[in-house]
Amino acid sequence: MTTLKLKAVGNSTGVILPKEILSKLRVEKGDELYVVETPDGITLTPYDPEVEQQMVAARKIMKKRRGVLRELAK
Repeated sequence: MTTLKLKAVGNSTGVILPKEILSKLRVEKGDELYVVETPDGITLTPYDPEVEQQMVAARKIMKKRRGVLRELAK
């Protein structure tokens, strides 16, 4: 478990993420993180949750219409 300390950043409060966490998130300085509220708490993710929902829907359609998509690809 990693403990993070909140620090003053101008008139705001920030947290410094260690290199190990940045590496696991596959992000670096300047990238954006999304804060997602879940039943288990808060999740930080580099992936836009709206795009993820769209991808889930697209995968369902592609699976259902696999034959049609194969024909269109010919």
